[in-house]
Amino acid sequence: MKNDPVVAIAGITGAVGAQFIATLDKRRFPVRTLKALASARSAGKTLDFRGQPIVIEKLDENSFDGVDIALFSAGSSVSRRFSPIAAKAGAVVIDNSSAFRMDPNVPLVIPEINAGRIAGHKGIIAVPNCSAITALVPLWPIHRTKRIRRLILSTYQAASGAGAAAMEELLESTRANLAGQSYQPRILPHSYAFNVFNHDTKIDPETGYNEEETKVIRETRKIFEDDGIAIGVTCVRVPVLRAHSQAITFECEQPISEDEVRTILSNAPGVKIVDDRAKNYFPMPIDASGQDDVLVGRIRKDLSDASGHSISMFVAADQLLKGAALNAIQIAELLPERAMA
Repeated sequence: MKNDPVVAIAGITGAVGAQFIATLDKRRFPVRTLKALASARSAGKTLDFRGQPIVIEKLDENSFDGVDIALFSAGSSVSRRFSPIAAKAGAVVIDNSSAFRMDPNVPLVIPEINAGRIAGHKGIIAVPNCSAITALVPLWPIHRTKRIRRLILSTYQAASGAGAAAMEELLESTRANLAGQSYQPRILPHSYAFNVFNHDTKIDPETGYNEEETKVIRETRKIFEDDGIAIGVTCVRVPVLRAHSQAITFECEQPISEDEVRTILSNAPGVKIVDDRAKNYFPMPIDASGQDDVLVGRIRKDLSDASGHSISMFVAADQLLKGAALNAIQIAELLPERAMA
């Protein structure tokens, strides 16, 4: 990998695309040339990158000639079509969609957990589901110390997970609701303002689980390389703009205390403990928004488990950053190191 790579961003006009640009700049990622790729309706428009105007190009089969790193956040169908083309052209694809996550030949990477998997890529590296990332960054150091055998998650997912249009719909519907006006949802299936509803993915008629829940279960087992973990997940959409939150209860093979969890997490990369019982101050999406770390708090013994093997906690993380763009760019930052190794 070159020290000054040509970087392409597919889906640059979306919410994650904007975060790709901001995160590349914030982390001073070396970029010789940036190629901005989007659909035909955005082609010809310009955006700013490090003080220079960049003309958006239409994404097509010839977009990746000379590209070293291709960051994808344009949806699964686009990734399935164009990622292999980009990889064949010589680019390393880092894909934010679900298209390749469960492909056994594609590494599914959270750098704080399994950066070593990057070296085994065959042209495509997958970024996990945002809810999986939010949970697994703090759970991994615990799992390494005292294996987690059972995991129960309830997610409270922000509009950003459904894209920039869903974020705008939340704002518009809230304004309409406050003004006493009716609002017909266009992006999401239910009224969003002041409402909570089941995650807007397809329900499996046999299991009753939605696709988001199934993704978290399958991706957790792949990332932890442990098919024996029992996992239950409930995913809901909440009227928050850009940070996901989760209530987590985990059961370990060995007894584990609150103090042990705090000690483990105080040294964990990508984790910030926010756990002030005296002030009743714990992780909130408003605080997680714009932050790189996963906020963790409400660390307490699970009183339903008299054996002392279980802990409950609450976490929050920026879905557009650690849940998407930041995780992808952290992977890109490791490519030169892994290549030289």
